[in-house]
Amino acid sequence: MFLSVRAALTSDSEQPDVTVRGWVRTRRDSKGFSFLAVNDGSCLASIQTVIDHGVPGSEALSKATTGASVEVTGKLVPSPGKGQAWEVAATAMRLVGCADDSYPLQKKGHTPEFLRSIAHLRPRSNLFGAVFRTRSRLAFAVHQFFNEHGFTYVHTPIVTASDCEGAGEMFRVTTLDGAALQEDPSGATDFFGKPTFLTVSGQLEGETFACALTNIYTFGPTFRAENSHTTRHAAEFWMIEPEMAFCDLEGDMSLAEEMVKHLVADALEHCADDLEFFGKFVDKGLLGRLREVAEKPFQRVSYTEAVEILKASGKTFEYPPEWGANLQTEHERYLTEEHFGGPVTVHDYPKSAKPFYMRANDDGRTVAAMDLLVPGIGEIVGGSQREERLEQLLANMDAHGIDRDDYSWYADLRRYGTVPHAGFGLGFERLLMFITGVANIRDVIPFPRTPGNAEF
Repeated sequence: MFLSVRAALTSDSEQPDVTVRGWVRTRRDSKGFSFLAVNDGSCLASIQTVIDHGVPGSEALSKATTGASVEVTGKLVPSPGKGQAWEVAATAMRLVGCADDSYPLQKKGHTPEFLRSIAHLRPRSNLFGAVFRTRSRLAFAVHQFFNEHGFTYVHTPIVTASDCEGAGEMFRVTTLDGAALQEDPSGATDFFGKPTFLTVSGQLEGETFACALTNIYTFGPTFRAENSHTTRHAAEFWMIEPEMAFCDLEGDMSLAEEMVKHLVADALEHCADDLEFFGKFVDKGLLGRLREVAEKPFQRVSYTEAVEILKASGKTFEYPPEWGANLQTEHERYLTEEHFGGPVTVHDYPKSAKPFYMRANDDGRTVAAMDLLVPGIGEIVGGSQREERLEQLLANMDAHGIDRDDYSWYADLRRYGTVPHAGFGLGFERLLMFITGVANIRDVIPFPRTPGNAEF
Protein backbone atom coordinates (compact mmCIF):
# COMPACT_ATOMS: atom_id res chain seq x y z
CA MET A 1 0.00 0.00 0.00
CA PHE A 2 1.40 3.38 -1.00
CA LEU A 3 1.42 6.02 1.75
CA SER A 4 2.48 9.64 1.61
CA VAL A 5 5.04 10.59 4.22
CA ARG A 6 2.38 12.65 5.97
CA ALA A 7 -0.03 9.70 6.08
CA ALA A 8 2.71 7.40 7.35
CA LEU A 9 3.82 9.77 10.11
CA THR A 10 0.24 10.31 11.32
CA SER A 11 -0.82 6.65 11.13
CA ASP A 12 -2.65 5.27 14.14
CA SER A 13 -1.29 1.72 13.86
CA GLU A 14 1.49 -0.46 12.54
CA GLN A 15 1.04 -1.49 8.93
CA PRO A 16 2.76 -4.22 6.89
CA ASP A 17 3.66 -3.84 3.24
CA VAL A 18 3.68 -0.06 2.90
CA THR A 19 5.53 1.87 0.25
CA VAL A 20 6.83 5.42 0.58
CA ARG A 21 8.33 7.43 -2.26
CA GLY A 22 10.24 10.65 -2.20
CA TRP A 23 13.61 12.35 -2.17
CA VAL A 24 16.50 11.59 0.16
CA ARG A 25 17.21 14.35 2.63
CA THR A 26 20.02 12.51 4.42
CA ARG A 27 21.66 9.09 4.51
CA ARG A 28 23.46 7.69 7.52
CA ASP A 29 25.31 4.41 7.23
CA SER A 30 25.99 1.94 10.02
CA LYS A 31 27.37 -1.57 10.14
CA GLY A 32 24.96 -3.79 8.21
CA PHE A 33 22.22 -1.19 7.61
CA SER A 34 21.55 2.43 6.60
CA PHE A 35 19.08 5.13 7.58
CA LEU A 36 17.44 7.18 4.83
CA ALA A 37 15.39 10.25 5.70
CA VAL A 38 12.80 10.44 2.91
CA ASN A 39 10.59 13.45 2.21
CA ASP A 40 7.86 13.69 -0.46
CA GLY A 41 6.72 17.25 0.17
CA SER A 42 3.41 16.24 1.76
CA CYS A 43 4.57 17.67 5.09
CA LEU A 44 7.55 19.34 6.70
CA ALA A 45 8.92 16.18 8.33
CA SER A 46 10.77 13.32 6.69
CA ILE A 47 10.23 9.67 7.59
CA GLN A 48 13.12 7.51 8.62
CA THR A 49 13.55 4.29 6.66
CA VAL A 50 15.84 1.57 8.02
CA ILE A 51 17.38 -0.51 5.24
CA ASP A 52 19.36 -3.69 5.95
CA HIS A 53 22.20 -4.07 3.50
CA GLY A 54 20.91 -7.45 2.38
CA VAL A 55 17.39 -6.43 1.25
CA PRO A 56 16.61 -6.28 -2.49
CA GLY A 57 17.86 -3.01 -3.96
CA SER A 58 20.21 -2.18 -1.10
CA GLU A 59 23.18 -2.56 -3.42
CA ALA A 60 22.24 0.89 -4.77
CA LEU A 61 22.43 2.56 -1.34
CA SER A 62 25.77 4.20 -2.12
CA LYS A 63 24.02 6.19 -4.84
CA ALA A 64 21.10 7.19 -2.58
CA THR A 65 22.65 10.54 -1.77
CA THR A 66 20.93 13.79 -0.82
CA GLY A 67 18.51 14.73 -3.61
CA ALA A 68 18.16 11.24 -5.06
CA SER A 69 14.66 9.80 -5.46
CA VAL A 70 13.79 6.43 -3.94
CA GLU A 71 10.95 4.04 -3.35
CA VAL A 72 11.07 2.08 -0.11
CA THR A 73 8.77 -0.84 0.73
CA GLY A 74 8.53 -2.35 4.17
CA LYS A 75 6.66 -2.35 7.46
CA LEU A 76 5.49 0.74 9.32
CA VAL A 77 6.69 0.15 12.88
CA PRO A 78 7.08 2.27 16.04
CA SER A 79 10.33 4.20 16.00
CA PRO A 80 12.73 4.13 18.97
CA GLY A 81 14.16 7.46 17.81
CA LYS A 82 13.22 10.75 19.42
CA GLY A 83 10.73 13.07 17.72
CA GLN A 84 9.19 10.45 15.43
CA ALA A 85 6.38 7.99 16.13
CA TRP A 86 6.94 5.71 13.15
CA GLU A 87 9.63 4.49 10.79
CA VAL A 88 9.75 2.07 7.87
CA ALA A 89 11.61 -1.21 8.34
CA ALA A 90 12.49 -1.83 4.70
CA THR A 91 12.02 -5.11 2.90
CA ALA A 92 13.04 -3.61 -0.45
CA MET A 93 14.44 -0.40 -1.86
CA ARG A 94 14.50 0.96 -5.38
CA LEU A 95 16.71 3.84 -6.49
CA VAL A 96 14.54 5.82 -8.90
CA GLY A 97 16.82 8.74 -9.79
CA CYS A 98 20.37 9.70 -8.80
CA ALA A 99 21.64 13.15 -7.76
CA ASP A 100 25.32 13.85 -8.22
CA ASP A 101 27.61 15.95 -6.05
CA SER A 102 26.53 19.15 -7.78
CA TYR A 103 23.08 18.96 -6.16
CA PRO A 104 22.83 22.40 -4.50
CA LEU A 105 20.48 21.59 -1.60
CA GLN A 106 22.82 19.80 0.72
CA LYS A 107 22.00 19.57 4.42
CA LYS A 108 22.78 23.10 5.55
CA GLY A 109 21.03 26.44 5.82
CA HIS A 110 20.31 28.32 2.59
CA THR A 111 19.28 31.95 2.26
CA PRO A 112 16.07 32.88 0.42
CA GLU A 113 18.24 34.86 -2.02
CA PHE A 114 20.24 31.76 -2.92
CA LEU A 115 17.12 29.62 -3.19
CA ARG A 116 15.54 32.25 -5.43
CA SER A 117 18.42 31.68 -7.86
CA ILE A 118 17.46 28.00 -8.17
CA ALA A 119 13.69 28.45 -8.22
CA HIS A 120 13.22 25.10 -9.98
CA LEU A 121 14.64 23.32 -6.91
CA ARG A 122 13.60 25.58 -4.05
CA PRO A 123 10.24 23.81 -3.43
CA ARG A 124 12.35 20.91 -2.07
CA SER A 125 13.65 23.09 0.77
CA ASN A 126 11.90 23.20 4.13
CA LEU A 127 11.06 26.89 3.82
CA PHE A 128 9.52 26.82 0.38
CA GLY A 129 7.82 23.48 0.86
CA ALA A 130 6.07 25.02 3.85
CA VAL A 131 5.23 28.23 1.96
CA PHE A 132 3.64 26.49 -0.99
CA ARG A 133 1.72 23.96 1.10
CA THR A 134 0.29 26.95 2.97
CA ARG A 135 -0.50 28.68 -0.31
CA SER A 136 -2.37 25.59 -1.53
CA ARG A 137 -4.39 25.27 1.65
CA LEU A 138 -5.35 28.95 1.68
CA ALA A 139 -6.45 28.86 -1.97
CA PHE A 140 -8.79 26.04 -1.00
CA ALA A 141 -9.97 28.02 2.03
CA VAL A 142 -10.82 31.02 -0.19
CA HIS A 143 -13.17 28.93 -2.30
CA GLN A 144 -14.58 27.25 0.79
CA PHE A 145 -15.37 30.61 2.41
CA PHE A 146 -17.27 31.96 -0.58
CA ASN A 147 -19.04 28.68 -1.23
CA GLU A 148 -20.30 28.65 2.36
CA HIS A 149 -21.52 32.25 1.93
CA GLY A 150 -23.46 31.52 -1.27
CA PHE A 151 -21.17 33.32 -3.74
CA THR A 152 -20.84 32.33 -7.40
CA TYR A 153 -17.31 31.92 -8.79
CA VAL A 154 -16.79 33.90 -12.00
CA HIS A 155 -13.77 33.81 -14.33
CA THR A 156 -13.11 37.35 -15.55
CA PRO A 157 -10.87 37.98 -18.58
CA ILE A 158 -7.09 38.10 -18.38
CA VAL A 159 -6.93 40.04 -21.66
CA THR A 160 -8.95 43.24 -21.30
CA ALA A 161 -9.55 46.60 -22.96
CA SER A 162 -10.35 48.40 -19.68
CA ASP A 163 -8.01 49.96 -17.16
CA CYS A 164 -9.78 49.52 -13.83
CA GLU A 165 -7.37 51.55 -11.71
CA GLY A 166 -6.56 54.25 -14.27
CA ALA A 167 -2.87 54.11 -13.40
CA GLY A 168 -1.72 53.27 -16.92
CA GLU A 169 0.74 50.63 -15.63
CA MET A 170 -0.53 47.85 -17.89
CA PHE A 171 1.15 45.30 -20.15
CA ARG A 172 -0.09 45.69 -23.71
CA VAL A 173 -1.09 42.52 -25.57
CA THR A 174 -0.38 42.87 -29.29
CA THR A 175 0.46 40.92 -32.44
CA LEU A 176 1.92 44.02 -34.11
CA ASP A 177 5.67 44.52 -34.36
CA GLY A 178 7.26 47.75 -33.19
CA ALA A 179 6.98 49.62 -36.49
CA ALA A 180 3.36 48.59 -37.12
CA LEU A 181 2.42 49.47 -33.55
CA GLN A 182 3.93 52.92 -33.94
CA GLU A 183 1.99 53.48 -37.18
CA ASP A 184 -1.28 52.22 -35.63
CA PRO A 185 -1.35 53.13 -31.90
CA SER A 186 -5.16 52.89 -31.98
CA GLY A 187 -4.85 49.14 -32.52
CA ALA A 188 -7.36 49.11 -35.37
CA THR A 189 -5.30 46.52 -37.25
CA ASP A 190 -4.28 44.62 -34.13
CA PHE A 191 -5.64 41.17 -33.26
CA PHE A 192 -8.67 42.47 -31.33
CA GLY A 193 -9.10 45.65 -33.38
CA LYS A 194 -8.32 47.84 -30.37
CA PRO A 195 -5.60 48.21 -27.72
CA THR A 196 -5.75 45.36 -25.22
CA PHE A 197 -3.84 44.67 -22.04
CA LEU A 198 -3.23 42.14 -19.30
CA THR A 199 -5.77 42.84 -16.59
CA VAL A 200 -4.96 44.74 -13.42
CA SER A 201 -8.29 43.74 -11.86
CA GLY A 202 -11.40 41.72 -12.60
CA GLN A 203 -13.57 44.18 -10.70
CA LEU A 204 -15.37 46.00 -13.50
CA GLU A 205 -16.26 42.78 -15.32
CA GLY A 206 -17.19 41.22 -11.99
CA GLU A 207 -19.72 43.97 -11.38
CA THR A 208 -21.66 42.87 -14.48
CA PHE A 209 -22.21 39.46 -12.90
CA ALA A 210 -22.95 40.85 -9.43
CA CYS A 211 -25.73 42.89 -11.05
CA ALA A 212 -27.29 39.62 -12.21
CA LEU A 213 -26.25 36.94 -9.70
CA THR A 214 -26.06 39.21 -6.60
CA ASN A 215 -22.93 37.83 -4.89
CA ILE A 216 -19.94 36.74 -6.97
CA TYR A 217 -16.17 36.48 -6.59
CA THR A 218 -13.18 36.18 -8.86
CA PHE A 219 -9.83 34.62 -7.97
CA GLY A 220 -7.14 34.78 -10.60
CA PRO A 221 -3.92 36.35 -11.86
CA THR A 222 -3.57 40.08 -12.35
CA PHE A 223 -0.69 42.10 -13.78
CA ARG A 224 0.92 45.48 -13.16
CA ALA A 225 3.71 46.97 -15.31
CA GLU A 226 5.08 48.94 -12.38
CA ASN A 227 8.88 49.24 -12.47
CA SER A 228 9.18 48.61 -8.75
CA HIS A 229 11.88 46.54 -7.07
CA THR A 230 10.45 46.60 -3.55
CA THR A 231 9.76 43.46 -1.54
CA ARG A 232 5.99 44.04 -1.82
CA HIS A 233 5.56 44.37 -5.60
CA ALA A 234 5.44 41.82 -8.41
CA ALA A 235 4.42 42.12 -12.05
CA GLU A 236 2.13 39.08 -11.80
CA PHE A 237 0.10 38.38 -8.69
CA TRP A 238 -3.23 36.84 -7.69
CA MET A 239 -6.28 38.74 -6.52
CA ILE A 240 -9.45 37.68 -4.72
CA GLU A 241 -12.25 40.07 -5.68
CA PRO A 242 -15.83 39.65 -4.42
CA GLU A 243 -18.62 41.90 -5.67
CA MET A 244 -21.94 42.17 -3.88
CA ALA A 245 -25.20 43.70 -5.12
CA PHE A 246 -27.50 45.39 -2.59
CA CYS A 247 -24.44 46.07 -0.40
CA ASP A 248 -22.97 49.26 1.07
CA LEU A 249 -19.59 50.15 2.58
CA GLU A 250 -20.56 48.75 5.98
CA GLY A 251 -21.34 45.35 4.47
CA ASP A 252 -18.16 45.51 2.41
CA MET A 253 -15.97 46.10 5.47
CA SER A 254 -17.73 43.39 7.44
CA LEU A 255 -17.19 40.76 4.74
CA ALA A 256 -13.52 41.68 4.32
CA GLU A 257 -12.88 41.44 8.05
CA GLU A 258 -14.75 38.15 8.31
CA MET A 259 -12.85 36.69 5.36
CA VAL A 260 -9.41 37.62 6.70
CA LYS A 261 -10.33 36.15 10.08
CA HIS A 262 -11.54 32.96 8.40
CA LEU A 263 -8.37 32.52 6.36
CA VAL A 264 -6.08 33.15 9.33
CA ALA A 265 -8.06 30.73 11.50
CA ASP A 266 -7.99 28.12 8.73
CA ALA A 267 -4.20 28.40 8.46
CA LEU A 268 -3.80 28.07 12.23
CA GLU A 269 -5.90 24.91 12.18
CA HIS A 270 -4.71 23.18 9.02
CA CYS A 271 -1.12 24.44 8.59
CA ALA A 272 -0.05 24.18 12.23
CA ASP A 273 3.27 22.40 11.62
CA ASP A 274 4.30 24.77 8.84
CA LEU A 275 3.26 27.84 10.86
CA GLU A 276 5.28 26.55 13.80
CA PHE A 277 8.27 26.30 11.44
CA PHE A 278 7.72 29.89 10.26
CA GLY A 279 7.40 31.05 13.87
CA LYS A 280 10.69 29.39 14.77
CA PHE A 281 12.85 30.24 11.77
CA VAL A 282 11.22 33.18 9.94
CA ASP A 283 9.34 35.43 12.40
CA LYS A 284 9.26 34.66 16.11
CA GLY A 285 6.26 36.92 16.73
CA LEU A 286 4.18 35.40 13.94
CA LEU A 287 1.88 33.05 15.83
CA GLY A 288 0.94 35.70 18.38
CA ARG A 289 -0.04 38.17 15.64
CA LEU A 290 -2.07 35.56 13.79
CA ARG A 291 -3.97 34.58 16.92
CA GLU A 292 -4.72 38.25 17.61
CA VAL A 293 -6.23 38.65 14.14
CA ALA A 294 -8.25 35.46 14.46
CA GLU A 295 -9.59 36.32 17.91
CA LYS A 296 -9.77 40.12 18.25
CA PRO A 297 -12.37 42.38 16.63
CA PHE A 298 -11.00 44.71 13.97
CA GLN A 299 -10.72 48.36 14.89
CA ARG A 300 -12.23 50.91 12.50
CA VAL A 301 -11.17 54.50 11.93
CA SER A 302 -11.90 57.07 9.24
CA TYR A 303 -9.10 58.28 7.02
CA THR A 304 -9.44 61.76 8.53
CA GLU A 305 -9.10 60.35 12.06
CA ALA A 306 -6.13 58.23 10.94
CA VAL A 307 -4.28 61.29 9.64
CA GLU A 308 -4.94 63.10 12.92
CA ILE A 309 -3.56 60.10 14.86
CA LEU A 310 -0.43 60.03 12.72
CA LYS A 311 0.16 63.79 13.10
CA ALA A 312 -0.27 63.56 16.87
CA SER A 313 2.01 60.54 17.21
CA GLY A 314 5.21 62.53 17.62
CA LYS A 315 6.95 60.19 15.18
CA THR A 316 9.08 61.37 12.28
CA PHE A 317 7.86 59.70 9.11
CA GLU A 318 9.72 59.60 5.82
CA TYR A 319 6.47 60.82 4.24
CA PRO A 320 4.78 63.33 6.57
CA PRO A 321 1.04 62.53 6.81
CA GLU A 322 -1.17 65.10 5.14
CA TRP A 323 -4.89 65.02 4.45
CA GLY A 324 -5.45 64.19 0.78
CA ALA A 325 -2.34 62.05 0.33
CA ASN A 326 -2.33 58.25 0.26
CA LEU A 327 -1.32 56.52 3.46
CA GLN A 328 2.16 55.01 3.09
CA THR A 329 3.24 51.62 4.40
CA GLU A 330 5.02 53.31 7.33
CA HIS A 331 1.75 55.02 8.28
CA GLU A 332 -0.26 51.80 8.01
CA ARG A 333 2.24 49.87 10.12
CA TYR A 334 2.26 52.56 12.80
CA LEU A 335 -1.52 52.41 13.04
CA THR A 336 -1.62 48.60 13.30
CA GLU A 337 1.54 47.86 15.25
CA GLU A 338 1.84 50.83 17.60
CA HIS A 339 -1.38 52.79 17.92
CA PHE A 340 -4.10 50.11 17.73
CA GLY A 341 -1.94 47.04 18.42
CA GLY A 342 -3.82 44.96 15.88
CA PRO A 343 -5.65 45.04 12.55
CA VAL A 344 -7.62 48.13 11.61
CA THR A 345 -9.97 49.12 8.78
CA VAL A 346 -9.57 52.68 7.49
CA HIS A 347 -12.56 54.09 5.61
CA ASP A 348 -13.82 57.18 3.75
CA TYR A 349 -10.76 58.26 1.79
CA PRO A 350 -10.28 61.55 -0.10
CA LYS A 351 -12.07 61.58 -3.42
CA SER A 352 -9.07 63.05 -5.23
CA ALA A 353 -6.90 60.02 -4.46
CA LYS A 354 -9.30 57.31 -5.63
CA PRO A 355 -10.57 55.87 -8.97
CA PHE A 356 -13.69 57.00 -10.79
CA TYR A 357 -15.93 54.10 -9.78
CA MET A 358 -16.00 54.75 -6.03
CA ARG A 359 -19.19 56.21 -4.54
CA ALA A 360 -18.99 59.87 -3.55
CA ASN A 361 -19.96 60.67 0.02
CA ASP A 362 -22.32 63.52 0.88
CA ASP A 363 -19.45 65.70 2.15
CA GLY A 364 -18.20 66.13 -1.43
CA ARG A 365 -14.61 65.46 -0.33
CA THR A 366 -14.49 61.74 0.37
CA VAL A 367 -15.59 58.46 -1.17
CA ALA A 368 -16.96 55.28 0.42
CA ALA A 369 -13.63 53.44 0.22
CA MET A 370 -11.85 51.26 2.74
CA ASP A 371 -8.48 49.58 3.31
CA LEU A 372 -7.97 46.73 5.74
CA LEU A 373 -4.54 46.97 7.40
CA VAL A 374 -2.67 44.26 9.32
CA PRO A 375 0.52 44.33 11.42
CA GLY A 376 3.75 43.59 9.60
CA ILE A 377 2.33 44.24 6.12
CA GLY A 378 0.03 47.24 6.07
CA GLU A 379 -2.73 47.17 3.47
CA ILE A 380 -3.98 43.69 2.68
CA VAL A 381 -7.47 44.52 1.38
CA GLY A 382 -8.72 47.53 -0.57
CA GLY A 383 -12.35 48.07 -1.51
CA SER A 384 -15.27 50.44 -1.82
CA GLN A 385 -18.94 50.92 -2.39
CA ARG A 386 -19.30 51.46 -6.14
CA GLU A 387 -20.97 54.54 -7.58
CA GLU A 388 -24.46 53.31 -8.55
CA ARG A 389 -25.88 56.71 -9.59
CA LEU A 390 -25.65 57.08 -13.38
CA GLU A 391 -25.21 60.84 -13.58
CA GLN A 392 -22.60 60.86 -10.82
CA LEU A 393 -20.68 58.01 -12.51
CA LEU A 394 -20.68 59.83 -15.85
CA ALA A 395 -19.44 62.98 -14.15
CA ASN A 396 -16.67 60.98 -12.49
CA MET A 397 -15.64 59.56 -15.87
CA ASP A 398 -15.45 63.04 -17.33
CA ALA A 399 -13.39 64.30 -14.38
CA HIS A 400 -10.91 61.44 -14.84
CA GLY A 401 -10.68 61.91 -18.60
CA ILE A 402 -12.34 58.58 -19.35
CA ASP A 403 -14.08 58.10 -22.70
CA ARG A 404 -17.74 57.36 -21.99
CA ASP A 405 -18.03 55.24 -25.13
CA ASP A 406 -15.30 52.87 -23.93
CA TYR A 407 -17.27 52.23 -20.75
CA SER A 408 -20.82 52.40 -22.06
CA TRP A 409 -21.37 48.82 -20.95
CA TYR A 410 -20.32 49.78 -17.42
CA ALA A 411 -22.71 52.74 -17.39
CA ASP A 412 -25.51 50.43 -18.57
CA LEU A 413 -25.34 48.63 -15.23
CA ARG A 414 -26.56 51.92 -13.71
CA ARG A 415 -28.98 52.62 -16.54
CA TYR A 416 -30.86 49.32 -16.27
CA GLY A 417 -31.90 48.36 -12.75
CA THR A 418 -29.11 49.97 -10.78
CA VAL A 419 -28.54 48.86 -7.18
CA PRO A 420 -26.10 49.81 -4.44
CA HIS A 421 -23.16 47.43 -4.69
CA ALA A 422 -19.69 47.05 -3.22
CA GLY A 423 -16.60 44.91 -3.39
CA PHE A 424 -12.95 44.63 -2.53
CA GLY A 425 -9.68 43.13 -3.65
CA LEU A 426 -7.49 40.98 -1.42
CA GLY A 427 -3.93 40.46 -2.64
CA PHE A 428 -3.32 36.75 -2.20
CA GLU A 429 0.46 37.10 -1.98
CA ARG A 430 0.23 39.84 0.63
CA LEU A 431 -2.06 37.59 2.64
CA LEU A 432 0.55 34.83 2.36
CA MET A 433 3.30 37.20 3.47
CA PHE A 434 1.25 38.07 6.53
CA ILE A 435 0.39 34.46 7.40
CA THR A 436 3.89 33.02 6.83
CA GLY A 437 5.97 35.96 8.03
CA VAL A 438 7.97 35.80 4.79
CA ALA A 439 9.10 39.35 4.02
CA ASN A 440 9.57 39.22 0.24
CA ILE A 441 6.70 38.72 -2.19
CA ARG A 442 9.08 36.83 -4.50
CA ASP A 443 9.18 34.05 -1.92
CA VAL A 444 5.44 33.34 -1.78
CA ILE A 445 4.96 33.07 -5.57
CA PRO A 446 6.04 29.82 -7.27
CA PHE A 447 7.56 31.65 -10.27
CA PRO A 448 7.93 35.38 -9.49
CA ARG A 449 7.75 37.91 -12.32
CA THR A 450 9.52 41.15 -11.42
CA PRO A 451 11.30 43.83 -13.47
CA GLY A 452 14.14 42.10 -15.32
CA ASN A 453 13.08 38.62 -14.19
CA ALA A 454 10.77 36.14 -15.95
CA GLU A 455 12.50 32.78 -15.55
CA PHE A 456 10.83 29.59 -16.81
